[in-house]
Amino acid sequence: MKTTASPKAPLPVPSDDHLEERSRRARTEPMSVLALGDGLYEIDSASDHTYLVDLPAGRCTCPDHVFRNARCKHVRRVAIEINEGRTPPPGQIAAPCHDCETAVFVDEDHSGPAYCDEHAIRPGDTVVDRETGDRLTVVDVSVLRADAVRIRPEGTTVAEYGTNESYDSDVPVVGAIYPHATVAKNGVVPESLKVYVFPRTRLEKAT
Repeated sequence: MKTTASPKAPLPVPSDDHLEERSRRARTEPMSVLALGDGLYEIDSASDHTYLVDLPAGRCTCPDHVFRNARCKHVRRVAIEINEGRTPPPGQIAAPCHDCETAVFVDEDHSGPAYCDEHAIRPGDTVVDRETGDRLTVVDVSVLRADAVRIRPEGTTVAEYGTNESYDSDVPVVGAIYPHATVAKNGVVPESLKVYVFPRTRLEKAT
């Protein structure tokens, strides 16, 4: 999965500024932070040098830490960005939302596309089938992959089904129904409430 770095820019200084010098520089100097996983962060510093921060251990490869054993501005910058939601905490990485490219934080072992809160879908949501433009209502979002779930009676996986072949095969499947049931004199026609299964990337949240 591709990870994204925070923008290389200074951060605002609190109005009640009583910051120690290294903390002030951690905010005012333009730096970008890239989460690498396992609590490691790559810092692109204001001087265009690149340093590695091991946040759980409180270590950095910069001279200020190596030779002075100081809690340097780079370690402080990582902590600040995590607290302000600009950089993922240990155990997570930043990835672009599949639908809008906004950076979202996901677990390090996350596979498949990521979605921001605006584009994530949940049971009860209305979605649009990218293939047909039809609107459906989500009834289930599974953890099972499209290449592992079989459709009956066709016998193919969701990923192999003809109209799904151009969509990702390693993403979870989503169960959805068409929004209008067919009602006969003796009640709802069961076929009209059939749950159809789609690869997650085939569906987009309706606006």
